[in-house]
Order: sequence, then C-alpha cells, then structure tokens
Amino acid sequence: MNAFSNLFNSHSKKDGDFFLGMKKILGFKPKNLEIYQKAFVHRSANKKDKAGFPMNYERLEFLGDAMLGTIISKHLYSKVPDGDEGYLTKMRSKIVSREHLNELGKDLKLIDFVESRIPKSRFGDNIHGNVFEALVGAIYLDRGYKFCEKFISKRIIDPYVDIEQLEGKVISYKSLVIEWCQKQKKSFNYDIYEDTGNDVVKHFAVKLSIAGKIVAKARATSKKKAEERASKRAYFALQDKMDKSNE
Repeated sequence: MNAFSNLFNSHSKKDGDFFLGMKKILGFKPKNLEIYQKAFVHRSANKKDKAGFPMNYERLEFLGDAMLGTIISKHLYSKVPDGDEGYLTKMRSKIVSREHLNELGKDLKLIDFVESRIPKSRFGDNIHGNVFEALVGAIYLDRGYKFCEKFISKRIIDPYVDIEQLEGKVISYKSLVIEWCQKQKKSFNYDIYEDTGNDVVKHFAVKLSIAGKIVAKARATSKKKAEERASKRAYFALQDKMDKSNE
C-alpha cells in the first residue's frame, strides 16, 4: 500500500483534499499536515491545541514574516553587491510589501482553505497576505530552510523580483506627498473620521488637504489604509506639478 493510500486510510476525506491542495501550491509533499492546517485557522474559529493554547495562524504568520525577510535579504545581498544597507532595506520592503503579499495570497486562492466563523466576504485584503506568511512559516517548521527558500524563489523571486523595475516602484504615496509638500513649503492635513456607512466592517474616511484645499478623499478599513489611498489619489492628481518640481 503506497503512502497516498495510507493518507486516505488514516485521515478523513477532508484531510486528503487539503493534502492535495497543499501539494499543488507547494510543489512538494507536506510531511506534517497538522502544521499546514494550523496556518489556515482564523482566530474566530476559537480552536485550541492539545496543550490548551489558542490555535490560529498568527504565530506562524510571525515566523513566516521573519523567514521571508531573511530569504529575500539573502537574495538581494547576492544579486546587488554594490547596494548599501539603506538600498537593500528599501528593495526588500518593496518585495515583501503588504500589497504584494496580499496579491500572492489571492493568486494562490489561499482563502479557500481558511477555517473561520466569519464569512469570507467580510475579510479585508490583508487576510490573503497574512495566510501567505503563515504558510511560509509552516513550510519552515515542516521541511526546513531549504524547502522554504525553494518555495519563496518559485512564488516570489523568480516571477516577480526584477531589480530595475523594483527601483522605480512606489512603496508609499503618503511619503511622496508629504515630501513634496515640505519641499514646496505647503501645509498639509489628513482629516480622519469614522465612516458610519452601511458596511458590516467599520470603515474610516480621510480628507487630504494641501494648502487649505481638499485635493483627495478616500475610505478604507483602517486609518493607515485610508491615508495611503487618499495620498495615491492626490499623487496622480498633482503628478504633473510634482514631476516638474523634481526636474
């Protein structure tokens, strides 16, 4: 009897489907399936492990974040021998940005595996990136550094890490807007307030004023996101002026 048959005899059909799903995403067979299952448990499920500790993906997310940073740092250190600490840090931030990790999680459809008492339609975008990081943490615990590096190379470095393109990628529109306002000696203000709309999840809205004039508005599920979204709209509205001032 082969290992695949043993899996179905010792686990439920649900575990078998999960095993196949993980194998397809990872590109190799998981050894300890329970570690990967933990990577997809949302805290709302209120699960506990055998020792009675809360069981959810957050601890694995912490570990995966560290592994991502280490492996991407190693890659940049090797590929850009003339890059100083500041340059390497900036490039790493672009590669492992929350927006990028969210997109990776979406592409892999990781949310399909999430166990939660909250309807998946109510999750914000960050769930995708959080679970991606948790998956990286699970790989490290299950198969070690080499397999972790292999997965990150396959899913992030090989398809997405182009040094020249990354050099021109914007990390924070808010930083760009603030820097421009300071150079031009223009006052700016982010007026943030809670949005009492009909959404189930609480939203925040922001009005960005420059030199006393409202130039952009935005709303999001956090103050930080709302500020960044408004800043992006302001950047594109003022792009011609910003580009001329940088010439």
